[in-house]
Amino acid sequence: MRFLRQGFMGLFLLAVTVALLVSAVQVFTSALSERANRETRPPQQRERVFTVNVQLAAPSVVTPRLRAFGEIQSQRSLDIRAPSGGTIVTLSDAFRDGGRVRKGQLLAQLDTADAEDELARVESDLGSARSEVIEAQRGLELAREEWTAATAQIDLRERALARQRDLESRGVGTSAAIETAELNLSNARQQELARRQAVAQSEALVSRSTSVVERTEIAQVEAARNLAERQIISEFDGTLAEVAVVEGGVVSANERLARLIDPNALEVSFRVSTSQYARLLNQEGDLRGAEVAVQLDVSGFQLQASGQISRDSAAVGEGLTGRLIFANLNEARGLKPGDFVSVAVEEEPLRNVVELPSSALDAQGRVLVVGEGERLEAVPVQLLRRQGDQVLVAGQAIAGRSVVTQLTPLLGAGIRVKPVGESVPEEPAAPAMVELTDERRAKLLAFVEGNQRMPADRKQRILDQLAQPLVPTQVVDRLEQRMGG
Repeated sequence: MRFLRQGFMGLFLLAVTVALLVSAVQVFTSALSERANRETRPPQQRERVFTVNVQLAAPSVVTPRLRAFGEIQSQRSLDIRAPSGGTIVTLSDAFRDGGRVRKGQLLAQLDTADAEDELARVESDLGSARSEVIEAQRGLELAREEWTAATAQIDLRERALARQRDLESRGVGTSAAIETAELNLSNARQQELARRQAVAQSEALVSRSTSVVERTEIAQVEAARNLAERQIISEFDGTLAEVAVVEGGVVSANERLARLIDPNALEVSFRVSTSQYARLLNQEGDLRGAEVAVQLDVSGFQLQASGQISRDSAAVGEGLTGRLIFANLNEARGLKPGDFVSVAVEEEPLRNVVELPSSALDAQGRVLVVGEGERLEAVPVQLLRRQGDQVLVAGQAIAGRSVVTQLTPLLGAGIRVKPVGESVPEEPAAPAMVELTDERRAKLLAFVEGNQRMPADRKQRILDQLAQPLVPTQVVDRLEQRMGG
C-alpha cells in the first residue's frame, strides 16, 4: 500500500510539472507573438534651439576712417656743406647732434688767411688796373686834341691853296707856289690821318683797360665771397643732425658737415591703394584736403598729431602700386622725422549705414537676421567699408531687424534661435512722432550742439533726427528734461 501511495504521488507531481512547463511555453510564445505584431512608433524628437547674440540694425550717418601707415618727414631740410676747403678754427657750441640753432647764427668758421691774402692781391690788381684806365683816358684826350689841331691845319692848307690858285688866275701867282701849297695840304692830311689813328689806338687802350678793371672787380667779388663763405651761417631755425666734424678738423670743398632740419614743418607721407585714393577725390577729380590723424605708440604712451592732406605724388614709381599722399601736420609734439606712424584719414560721411562686427558677414555677403517665429533668415547686404573688426553695410535691407553678430557652421537659414542682446520686439510699435515749431527746434539744436559731454556719434544722430520734419516724441521729451534739469 505504501508503495502504491508513493507511486501515485510521483505520477501526480510529474503531471503537475508537465502542465506548468506547457503553460510557461504558451505564455512565452504569446508574448513573442504580441511583440512581433505590435506597431512600431518613431521616437519623439525635440527641435534644437541655439542661443545667439544679436544686434539691432539701426541705420545712421557714419564717417569712415581710412587707415594706413606712413613716415614722418620734414618739409624743409638742408645739407650743410663746406663751400671751400680749409681748417675749422671756430665751431659753435650748438654744432652737434640735436643742437638747436637760429637763423643767421654762426655755426663754423674756417681759416681765413689764404682768402684774405687773395682778396688783398685782387684789390691791389684792381688799383693798378684803375690807374691804367685813368692814364689811357688822359692819352685819349691828348690824342683827340692833336687830331683837332691836325684838322685845323687841313683847313688852313686848303685856304692857302685856294689863294694861290686865285693869284695864278689873275696872273700874279706861280705854278711853284701852287705845288708847294698842294704839298703842304697833303702833308696836313697825312698828319690828320696819323692823329686819327692815335685817337683810335687810345680808345682801344681805354677799352682794354676798362675790361681789365671789370675782370679784376669780378675777381674781387669772388675773393670777397670766398672770404665770406669761410663763415658757415644757419639758413633757418632748426635742429642739427648727422654732425660729422670737430673743431680743428680739415674739410674739403663741398664736404657734408651736418644736416639742418626744421622740426616745426613736419609732414607725413603714406601710401594707399588706388581704390582708397579714388574715395579721397572730390567731384572735380582733385584731392580733397581731408583731415588726418597721426598716432605713434611708444611703450603704451601715444604721441598724436592732426593735419590735413596737402598733395599727392606726381607718379606712381617703378615697381610700386597705389598712390603716395602727403599731409601737413599741426603741432606734432614729440614726433621726429623718420618715425613710422599709423595714419587715419576721414572720408566722406555715409548715410543710412549699419555698423556690424565683421564676424556677422559671411563669404557670400550675407547676414543672418531673426525672422518670424525666431527663425533665421539669410539676407544679402552691400558691403561698403571695412573698419578694423567692424564692417559698414547698406542699411536698406536690414533696417530695424536683429542681426546675428557671430556666425558659426551650425547656424543657417531656417534654424530656430534664442536671441540675446538688442532685439526687435515681436510686435514693434511705431514710435510716436511730433512736429516741432521753429522756436522749439532751435532751442533743442542749440542745447545739443553746446553739450560737450555728449559723444560725437550720438550728438550727430540726434542732430540728424532734429533736422527731420517729424521727430520722435521720446527724443524730444528726454532733451527737454535735461534742459529743465
